[in-house]
Amino acid sequence: MMDSSTPCSRKLPDHRRRFLRRALALGLAVRVGCEAGPAQAAEAEIRNVALTQGEEQYVLSADILAELTPLLADVVSRGVALYFVTEFELSASRWYWLDEEISTRTLTYRLSYQSLTRQFRLTTGALHQNFGSLDEALRTMLRIRNWGVAERNALRVGRSYNAALRFRLDVGELPKPLQVSAFGHKDWNLSSDWYRWTFVAAARESR
Repeated sequence: MMDSSTPCSRKLPDHRRRFLRRALALGLAVRVGCEAGPAQAAEAEIRNVALTQGEEQYVLSADILAELTPLLADVVSRGVALYFVTEFELSASRWYWLDEEISTRTLTYRLSYQSLTRQFRLTTGALHQNFGSLDEALRTMLRIRNWGVAERNALRVGRSYNAALRFRLDVGELPKPLQVSAFGHKDWNLSSDWYRWTFVAAARESR
């Protein structure tokens, strides 16, 4: 722990810290704008999807195949947090009207780098976990297990439902200067197509 008497430990005023953050974002935005070119779009692919009935909810497990572009890896390593969103939708078809919306859920991860500890942090809600490398953090984020996506009593046994799952980088959570630089650049396009399948609710097995 730093000695509180050292100059390095003096806390900067809020306005100075805000100025430094803006300067960092602007400097990085300029660099991104200059370097971003016709690179291939980063793509994500959803695999091994399973929707099963749990004790109180239907839970979803899936694997997401994705990796950060060198640009995104550089951005997060420089202290800019990246937000990744997994979206789930469940609906039932109706011949006489629009589809009935049964459930919509969102799982958001905040990926950041802690320069003091030289660790990457993955945060979802009030929970966070630290990792020694970016690859370790990504492996955890991209491996979805037992995510509660629908209440048991919301589904009717024997009825067919339409399920959809998508993963994407939330560019809207970037600092404003980076949002401008990211617009239209494929380097920032880390997302999957909607993965869609049909699910039939089954009776819970007795034990």
